[in-house]
Amino acid sequence: MRCPHCGSAETVVRDSRAAENDTVVRRRRGCDTCGGRFTTFERVQLRELMVLKRGGRRVLFDREKLRRSVKLALQKRPVTDEQLDQMISGIVRKLENKGEAEFPSSVIGQLVMDSLGSLDPVAYVRYASVYRDFRTPADFARFIETQPETRSRVEAAEPEEEK
Repeated sequence: MRCPHCGSAETVVRDSRAAENDTVVRRRRGCDTCGGRFTTFERVQLRELMVLKRGGRRVLFDREKLRRSVKLALQKRPVTDEQLDQMISGIVRKLENKGEAEFPSSVIGQLVMDSLGSLDPVAYVRYASVYRDFRTPADFARFIETQPETRSRVEAAEPEEEK
């Protein structure tokens, strides 16, 4: 494993442990050349997943890109990185278990919506605003009103003094 700080191949594993419900190995590494430390994660990858974009382009599925987009929706929300990683791992497992190698981006977006719906109601609406391309505040209101389970989750998340 090359050091991300200096590029040296002289790195050693300092510590290994299981993470994300024993589906990932987290390794703490050190560089013998510059003394830098970094963490790597090792996961089983059953197959290369491809994403079919709306415009017809095919791109390789990028777990980190998915994580970054969901993390934006979760900004300043009480959800830990571990919960986020478990959610992302669950989405990837669902995709891999479908037995297909290619998915429309809409399938991935819907899996994220389903997962966020049970994780955090505010992040659910935030993600929906991008995924469903909301243009006005009325779009938010229509979305919440047309989804009874969303409305009840959002109402339950409101502070008591605002109800």
